[in-house]
Amino acid sequence: MLKLKVNDIDIEVEKGTTVLQACEQAGAEIPRFCYHEKLSIAGNCRMCLVEMEKSPKPIASCAMPAAEGMVLKTNTEKVKKARKGVMEFLLANHPLDCPVCDQGGECDLQDQSMYYGIDKSRFKENKRYVPEKYMGPLIKTQMTRCIHCTRCIRFATEVAGVPEIGAIGRGEDMQITTYLEKAMESELSANVIDLCPVGALTSKPYVFEARPWELKKTETIDVMDAVGSNIRVDTYGWEVKRVLPRINEEINEEWISDKTRYACDGLKNQRLDTPYIKINGKLKPSSWEDAYKAISERVSKTKSEKIAGFIGDMTNMETIYAAKEFFEKTIKSANLESREEKLYINTNKRINYLFNSSIEGIEKSDLIILIGTNPRFEATILNSRIRKNFLKNKTEIISLGDVGDLTYPYNVIDNSTDIIKEIVENNHEISKKIKQSNNPSLIFGQSILKLKSAPYIFEELKKYLEENGKISEEWNAINILQKNSSAVGSFDLNVLAKNSSYEILENLEKNNYEVLILFGQDNLKFQKKNEFIIYIGSHGDKGANIADVILPGATYTEQDGYFTNLEGKLQKAYKASYPPGEAKEDWLIINELSSFIKRKNLYKDKNQLIDALLNYLNLNNQNETDFKVPEYDFKSEKIFTDEIDYYHSNVIARASKTMSECKNTRMSLPKTGTDN
Repeated sequence: MLKLKVNDIDIEVEKGTTVLQACEQAGAEIPRFCYHEKLSIAGNCRMCLVEMEKSPKPIASCAMPAAEGMVLKTNTEKVKKARKGVMEFLLANHPLDCPVCDQGGECDLQDQSMYYGIDKSRFKENKRYVPEKYMGPLIKTQMTRCIHCTRCIRFATEVAGVPEIGAIGRGEDMQITTYLEKAMESELSANVIDLCPVGALTSKPYVFEARPWELKKTETIDVMDAVGSNIRVDTYGWEVKRVLPRINEEINEEWISDKTRYACDGLKNQRLDTPYIKINGKLKPSSWEDAYKAISERVSKTKSEKIAGFIGDMTNMETIYAAKEFFEKTIKSANLESREEKLYINTNKRINYLFNSSIEGIEKSDLIILIGTNPRFEATILNSRIRKNFLKNKTEIISLGDVGDLTYPYNVIDNSTDIIKEIVENNHEISKKIKQSNNPSLIFGQSILKLKSAPYIFEELKKYLEENGKISEEWNAINILQKNSSAVGSFDLNVLAKNSSYEILENLEKNNYEVLILFGQDNLKFQKKNEFIIYIGSHGDKGANIADVILPGATYTEQDGYFTNLEGKLQKAYKASYPPGEAKEDWLIINELSSFIKRKNLYKDKNQLIDALLNYLNLNNQNETDFKVPEYDFKSEKIFTDEIDYYHSNVIARASKTMSECKNTRMSLPKTGTDN
């Protein structure tokens, strides 16, 4: 530990701490523009000047390491004068357009100039002008405002892994731009908007929409993937205007993906706002009572074994549990399934379907093996963690098959299940690497879990890791990368065919069911014949297109709801707005439907539902489920990672104009001389 004095206060700091960090530890506020705790140190802005004993001039505290015996002052006249001088330089070319700038009210330069600035400038020269740059459909540029902090450059290079933003020119003529005047090829690109301390980079879809003080702010979580990124939803009336990240070091740090941030305009497009009943082949608006009556009549005429239900990819756990109770108590059927495809899931223990190394823990891994997965598109935030690990530790990353650019280098080996067989039989060099590593991580994608040899691959690799001490309380090398936010919660609630068989999905393919209830499920692959389909959901997408009765539900921003993320953490999404028209919360629809069919509510209110849900989870998570591992044999197969339509992966994203623009931009990017 190092001992030093800040403003006459004695403190101790760890070796490697910067002077800026030491000062803040002592309670002193240090202004800054270029410094960011997640990025490398640049020392560009000089706003963080402090006085150090025996130094003839103030020092840049962000770039100076703390040393034993330092005596620092942060509030002297010398420091104040220096900061005012720096601020005058920063404002020399900055346009006076705060009233029309989208950064107004949230601008670091605006805030700090109020405290450290002066009332007028001594510069008489004309201000410079910098033409706008093109950075894609998400980022609006006004580079005349730029103060050359280089946060955006460092983020693109260090975190996003797409070194496409850089600086040209020097001094006053320096300009920040993309090298080839094209959109950033990163799913994290819009984080540069949050990082920009001035209004040089702002949100293009949000331009001139609202002021920060006009918006209602709700802290919640994201459901675009299974990561469970912490977000803040800002609403004006019932309309979601923007989504911003919240800091959570264990999950998303302070980043979110572009889909998380900008798919929100899909919340108001293609919405279902009234019940519909299909009459003579055409869907027509109906009342809730008529819709319930039509369903009740059809269900009462159908044998329970001929009724099946399917859970959607963004369904909260209250709805899942209500659907489970509805099928058990009202329908008297066990045909409720949460999987969209035939995925092998061992539900005996939670570790069999969780990301056990944890999102934050992946940074500690010393060997990462990707098996049938592309984390860049399946879990963008997790992928950034893997990149962070590689940059910090030079961790070896191996992938079975080439899955494209992951923003970090990795070794490609044959994409065959034969490799798995060789590993578990100790006939492959990877076997030795796994044994020698302290914290290996094997990441299974859903592409591997739907192979015929999936039981062999999972069970044998698990057995191999157990035998070699890689599965313990300290570290668990087994990681299942779920793609959907509802997946883990569904498995925790045992919402899938008995013993994880494919019985329900196979019967669906064979058209053995007469009535299907889709709880926000829009991704099933089957050909409809004579099935009577009931769709409970928010958007007019694939499920609604084949439905005979539509019951309009709510999205994740329009109802409170629990979700369990891929590492098994129970999180709560909070209601930020309300459903449009006659739409209702999903659990309420199920409760009312049960009342209409059996003349009895499942729950008297939502609190009773939540209590029942949490009690079930507490009991279930303590006990092993009755799961019998099926007999399996090895089959030699090729492992192909599913191609993901990243910008159109769910109903909200497909309804989003911004996501469509991103997709079109990505598809139409011009080829460069370095492209294959």
